Amino acid sequence: MKESSESVADLVGAMTANVYMLLIIAVFIVRILGLLEISRWIGFISSLVIFPLLHLFVVGLGANRRKIYFAWLALMILFVLFELIVDQILKVDLRSQQSSVVPYVMFFFAATGGMIGVASQAGKRWTRLTCVIFLIMAVLAFVQRGITGL
Repeated sequence: MKESSESVADLVGAMTANVYMLLIIAVFIVRILGLLEISRWIGFISSLVIFPLLHLFVVGLGANRRKIYFAWLALMILFVLFELIVDQILKVDLRSQQSSVVPYVMFFFAATGGMIGVASQAGKRWTRLTCVIFLIMAVLAFVQRGITGL
């Protein structure tokens, strides 16, 4: 049986994965509605996920997690930092050039897809829920891109 700190960390991981993806779904929806300033604020708020991710990384070190767990967390942490710096602070337009949008989308899906693995630590129900939310997010990503070009 897992120690209680590991169980709490697993729940935090699952909740973090799902809250982040739900925030990104909200970003896509408000972009479709043409509310770009609101999408920027939601995007900024989503960067706060960095704090529970760093916590999970530290707790994971003490819990002797598998290496893949750290890869999932590191990808997500790096993506969130990239988004915060490049998209929110520097406001670099990554979405208009095909040469930059493809690696950007690959990075996005690698990071958020890894969060399914993080959520799976909390059990099958969290895995299923996170997969459904991930799929909704993925569909909306492409629908939003098709409608807005962003």
